[in-house]
Amino acid sequence: MADNLPSGLLEACVVVGASNDKLKEVFQSLQQGKEKESPPLEAEVLQVHAPPFVTKETAGGPQGSSGFGRVQRRRSFIKKKKDRPATPASDDTTKDSEAADEDVSVPKDIDLVALPQLCFPGGLQISSDSREDSFHFLVFTDVLGNQTYGVVVQYCRPVQIYQDSSLYQNGHWSSSKVPRLYATFGICVISKYPYYNALRDCLSCLLVQLKTCRMADFQERVKEFAAKLALVPIPPPGQFQVAFNLRPLQIVLPAKEDKENPTVDLDLHLPFLCFKPRQLLQIITCILTEQRLVFLSSNWARLTLMAECFMLFIRPLLWQHPYVPILSQQMLDFIMAPTSFLMGCHLHHFEEVAAETDDLILINIDDGTLSSLSLENVDIPDVPLDAEECFVKRMESIQFHYDLDVCHLGTSTDINEQRMQRRQWQQRLNSEIQTVTLELIVNIFREVQDHLNYEHRVFNSEEFLRSQDPLDQPFYKKVLDTHIFHSFLKDRLNRKMDSFTRLERSTRSEAQRMKATLDSPRRPTMQQMARKHSGPETRLSRRLGASLPNLGEEQPHGLPMRQTSLKKLSYDASVTSALKIPEKSLKTFKLPEFPPPLAYHYVQNYYSEVIGLLGKAMASLPPENSALLARYHYLRGVVNTVAGKRLDALADFQNLYRTDIDIFPGELAQSLVESLLPDERAQAERRSELKRLVSKAKKERDTDGASRGDDGGGVKKFQLPRTHMRLEDFVKRVQESGIVKDVATIHRLFEALTVGQIKQVDPEVFRVFYTFWKETEAEAQDVYLPAGVIEHLDTHECVYKLSSSVKTSHGVGKIAMTQKRLFLLTEGRPGYVEITKFRDIEEVKISSAPFLLLRIPSLKIKSSLRKEMFEANLKSECDLWNLMVKEMWAGRKMADDHKDPQYMQLALTNVLLMDAVVGCLQSQKAIYAATKLAYFDRMKLEVPMMVPKTTSETLKHKINPSVDQTEPRAVDVLLYTPGQLSVSDPDSDGNPKLWCALSDGKVVVFDAASWSMQQSCVQAGASRLNCMLGLDLYQVWIGSQDSVIYIINTRSMSCNKQLTEHRNEVTGFALEERGEAYSQRQAYSCSVDGTVIIWDVSTLQVRKQFRLSCDRLQSIQLFSGILWCCARDCIMEMRKNGVPHRRLSLPEHLSSRPSTFSGFTLLTEKEQLWTGCAEAAELCVWHTRDLAKPFQRIPLQDCEGVTCMIKVKNQIWVGCRGWSQGKVRGKIYVVDTDKHTVEKELVAHTDSVQALCSAEDRYVLSGSACEDGKIAIWKVE
Repeated sequence: MADNLPSGLLEACVVVGASNDKLKEVFQSLQQGKEKESPPLEAEVLQVHAPPFVTKETAGGPQGSSGFGRVQRRRSFIKKKKDRPATPASDDTTKDSEAADEDVSVPKDIDLVALPQLCFPGGLQISSDSREDSFHFLVFTDVLGNQTYGVVVQYCRPVQIYQDSSLYQNGHWSSSKVPRLYATFGICVISKYPYYNALRDCLSCLLVQLKTCRMADFQERVKEFAAKLALVPIPPPGQFQVAFNLRPLQIVLPAKEDKENPTVDLDLHLPFLCFKPRQLLQIITCILTEQRLVFLSSNWARLTLMAECFMLFIRPLLWQHPYVPILSQQMLDFIMAPTSFLMGCHLHHFEEVAAETDDLILINIDDGTLSSLSLENVDIPDVPLDAEECFVKRMESIQFHYDLDVCHLGTSTDINEQRMQRRQWQQRLNSEIQTVTLELIVNIFREVQDHLNYEHRVFNSEEFLRSQDPLDQPFYKKVLDTHIFHSFLKDRLNRKMDSFTRLERSTRSEAQRMKATLDSPRRPTMQQMARKHSGPETRLSRRLGASLPNLGEEQPHGLPMRQTSLKKLSYDASVTSALKIPEKSLKTFKLPEFPPPLAYHYVQNYYSEVIGLLGKAMASLPPENSALLARYHYLRGVVNTVAGKRLDALADFQNLYRTDIDIFPGELAQSLVESLLPDERAQAERRSELKRLVSKAKKERDTDGASRGDDGGGVKKFQLPRTHMRLEDFVKRVQESGIVKDVATIHRLFEALTVGQIKQVDPEVFRVFYTFWKETEAEAQDVYLPAGVIEHLDTHECVYKLSSSVKTSHGVGKIAMTQKRLFLLTEGRPGYVEITKFRDIEEVKISSAPFLLLRIPSLKIKSSLRKEMFEANLKSECDLWNLMVKEMWAGRKMADDHKDPQYMQLALTNVLLMDAVVGCLQSQKAIYAATKLAYFDRMKLEVPMMVPKTTSETLKHKINPSVDQTEPRAVDVLLYTPGQLSVSDPDSDGNPKLWCALSDGKVVVFDAASWSMQQSCVQAGASRLNCMLGLDLYQVWIGSQDSVIYIINTRSMSCNKQLTEHRNEVTGFALEERGEAYSQRQAYSCSVDGTVIIWDVSTLQVRKQFRLSCDRLQSIQLFSGILWCCARDCIMEMRKNGVPHRRLSLPEHLSSRPSTFSGFTLLTEKEQLWTGCAEAAELCVWHTRDLAKPFQRIPLQDCEGVTCMIKVKNQIWVGCRGWSQGKVRGKIYVVDTDKHTVEKELVAHTDSVQALCSAEDRYVLSGSACEDGKIAIWKVE
C-alpha cells in the first residue's frame, strides 16, 4: 500500500553545505596565513527531511503511516555527529548533540552523492562578504525516464570562529581581531512534480524565517517547513488549483491540463525574450533531429528553465536521450558522451566545452545565439516553410510584456493580490504559447497519418518523404530516423487521443474531412496546384546561410538568418477560429492553515478539516458542474487515503465514474483494494457502489501481468517483399504499401497479377508494380496546368491520368482524366477543351482511323451534350483508355443511381490499378489482366444496374462509416442529434450530428450538415454497443454489451463518464419529457436480465430500479409518461411503481413456431400498438384496450423478418432482411398508419437493415449489417 500512496508536494528536503570540520580547517588556514583566500570546499549533505514525518507509532498507537509519501521505497541515511552543521556551544543545543546517530528515511530515487555538486554547481567557498540569496532548478532523470524536480536556494549565513577554534554562528562578535566569515548553505526541495515557481515561493517564505532564527533552531525550522509541504496534496488534472498559506505568501499549485501533459509552473515566454522566432525554430529543429545540445548561461537558473520550456514546446513529442540541464564543474566530462543529449553549463566554460568535440550545438542563452565548432559536421535543416511562416506570424501577435498589459491598472497594496494578477496573466500567456507551439508541431507532422497502416502498424516513410516539397525533405529525412519520432509514431498507430490529435482534427479543412470520408487516391487538387504554381518567386532557395558558423574563424556566434520566401500564408478561417483560446474558469481550493506538522493528532485533525471543507464545497455545487465535482471527489479521495480512511477514499474514486473517469487513479484504487483489512473488505462487499470497484480491481490485478508492457506493438517501415506471395500475404503487403485498403479490391488485383499462372505473385512483379504506382503518383505532382485551364475545373478536382500527345477530333493534345470528366490539354499554347463529364457519356467504343496504308486504333466517345463523337488516335494506349473510361462511366452511373459517392472513388481506384497493372506486365496479356479490375463495368453487363424508381426518388445520399477499415463493419445503432442555430460554446460547432455505433465499441460521428466524417473513432469500451440516447447538447449515452453505460462528452468527443449499476448487457434507453420548466429530467435504461433503472439526468444518481420477469428484455419506450418494455416473449405496460400492468404475448399464429418480438411502437392518438417479429413477414396491429390478439396483420412482401421499426409522422418505417431481384437485400417498408398499407418498398442495402433513426421527421437514416455496412439517408414525405 505504501508503495502507491499519493505523493504530496514534497518528496524530500535536503540541506547541503560545508561540514563542521571543513569550516575549522578553513579558519586555521586563514589564521595561520597559509591561505590568503578561502579555498574551494566540498559540499556535503547536512540534513535530509523526508515524509512521513509523523506516524501512529510515534503517537503511541498502532503502527501505520500518515502523510503523503512512498514509505517503502526508501533507504536509510545515517547522520553522524561530526557531520552536523556548525552550531554554537550553548545549552539550547546540548540535548541535540546527545544522540549519536539518527536514521532518516530517504526516497530511493534521490541521489545524495551527486546532489551536493548540483546544489553548488559553481563550487562552494567560504567568503568574507555576504552574498545575495540565489535560486536555481534541477531535473533528475532515472534509467526508466521518470523525472524528479528540485528547487535550490543558496542561502548565506555569518559564521564566527573563536580563537580556541570553537564555532559560533549567527551571534555577536566580541573581538575585532576575529575574522568575519560567511558560509553558504544550499536548501533543496525535491518534488515529483515540476512546481518551479511554487517551490521557489515556498523557499522564499522559509528564508524569511531563517534570517531571524538562531542557528540552533535552523534544523527544526527546516524540518517543520518540510513537514508542512508534505501535507499539501497535488491537484488533479483540469481547470483546478490548490492554494495554501505559507506566511507571508499565498502559494498556488496549478493542475495539469490533462493526464497526458505535465504541470506547467514556469514562465514559457522566457525563450522568446532571449531568442528571435526563427532562432527558436532552429533550436526546436536541433531537438527534433536529436543533435548534441549544450545550453550556456551566466545564470544557473536560466539553464533549467530554458531547457524545460523547449521540452514543453515539442510536446507531444518526448525527448528520449540524456537530459541534464545543469552540469557542475565536476560533471563537464558528460559532454563527451557518444549519444545525443541535452545539457547545460555555465557560460565561463564556453571555450572549454567548444574545444571538447566539434559536433556540439552551443546555445548561448545570454546572447541569444546558436553556434558550432564545425560547419561540416553539423547541418541544421530548415523547418518546413508553411509551418515556419505560420509560427512566426502567430508569435508576432502575442504580447510578451506584462507591464504593457497592466499599465492602465492601479497598483494593488496587497502583495497576494498583485501576485494573483501576475499569475493569471502568465497562465493566459502560457496557454497561448502552448497552443501556438502545438500548432507548429501539428503543421509539421499533420500528413504523417496519411501514410500509416493501422492494421499492420506500418509507416511508409519513403512515400511520406516523396509527398513533401523537395525543399522540406532534408528536415524530414533527419527527423524520421529519430527516437523522438518513433515514439510519436507509436502513439499515432495506437490512435492516441491527445492534444495533437484533437488540434489536428479541429483544424482540418472541409476538403480534408471529405477526403477522409471518401479515401481518395493521393493527387494534388486544383486548389493546391494553383497555389503551387502561383508564382516562381514562391519557392526561392531556402538554404541561404542555413549552416552554422565555424568557431575556428573570426565570426560572431550567431546563426545567419536565412532569406525567407516571399510566399504569404493564406490562413484558413476554420484554422484561425480553432486557435482562439477561450477564457476558462479556474477554480481554486484553499487549504486550511497548517497545524503543528510534527504532531500526529494535529495532522489527523488537519486532514479531517480538509475533508470537511471539500464536502461543503461539493454540497454547494450544482449537479451540472460534474467536472468540478470530479476534482473535489479526487482530492477528497487522496486525502482520505493518507488519512487511513480507505473505504471513504474508494467511495470518492467510485464517484469519478459518473463525474469524470479520465482522472480516475487506477493504480491507487487498486492498491487501496489490496490493502483493505478483512472487516473493511466485508463492508465494501455490502456497499453496492464499492462492490463492483473491488471486483474490477481484482480482475485487473489478475490480468495485469499479461497486459503489462503492452504498448500496442512497434512500428514497421514498409519494405518490398522478397518471396513469392499467396493471396493472404499479398493482401497484407498491399495494405502495408498504402496503395489500397479494401480487401475485395486487393483480391481482384491479385487475380490480375496472376493471370495465366500459379496463384502467387512474384516479388519482382510486385516491385515493378509498386514502382510504377509510385512513379505515377510522383508524375501527378509535377503536372502543370495553366491558370486558364484550372479555372474550368472544380477546386477539389485532381488529374489522375494524362495520355501521351495524340491527334483528336478537337486537335492535338493530351487527354486528361479527373474524377469528374475528360478534357483535352491542347498543345502549342496550352488550352482547355472539355470532352465530356462521365455522367454524360452514352457510348464508348474502339474504332480505327486510316493513316497512309495503316489503320490506327482510335477511341470514340459519345456524349449526350454533343452531336458528334469525340475521337482520339490513342494508338497503343487505346485498349487501356477504353477500359478506364468505361469503368469510370459505370462507376459514375452507379454512384448517381445509388446516391453513393464512394462508388466513384472505388471506380477511380480500379482505373489507377489497371494503369499500374498494364505498366507492370508489359505483355500481350496485360489488357486482359486489367479487365479483372473492371468491377463496375462488369456489374453493368452482368446484372441490371437500374435502381427501383421508388427507391431512387426517396434515397438522398449514402455514406460509409467503415471507410478507414479494410472491410465493412455492421452498423449496430444510429442516433441523430439536432444542431443549434446560435451556439456560444467555442468548443461546439452547432451542427447536427449523426452517431454511428460499429463493432468493438467504436463510434463514428458525422456532421449531418455536410455528411463529412467529424470523428473517425470515439471509443466506448471494447464490446458491441446496443443502444444510444442523446440527452442534451453535451452528452450522448451509449449502452454496451459489457453492462456499462458510457457517456460521451460531445464537446471533447471523449467518453469521460460511466454508469456501472447494471449487472448485465444494456439494451435500451428511454427519456422522460420535462413536465415543468424546472422539473428534473429522468432517463430509463434496461438490461437483458430484466433490470430497469431510473436515473436523475442532472446528478446521474439512481432514483429507482426494479426487475421484470421476462425472456431477454430488449428495449423500452415511454409513451405519455407510461413505460412499455419489449422482451423476446412479451411486451409489458408498466405502472409507476415498476409493477407490470398489462402483458402482451406473441400472437397465437406465431406461438407455435420459434419467433420473438423484435420491435414495437405505440400510436397513442389512435390507441394502437404496432409490433414486429424477427421471424415473421408481417406487422401486427393491436388495440391498446384489448391486447388479447391483433385486430389486423399487415403482410410485408419478400420479407424474412422485421429487425427494427420507428414512427415518423403518420408512417411506420420497418427495417427488414428480404429479397429483391432474386438476391438477399436489406429492405425498408414504409407503412401508412391510417390506411394500414405498405406505401413504399425501398431497397438500398445489400445486407439486412440493422438500425433506423429519424432526423427531425425530415429524413430517416438506415444502417445495414456487415456485408454492406453503409448508411442510407431517405427523404420523408
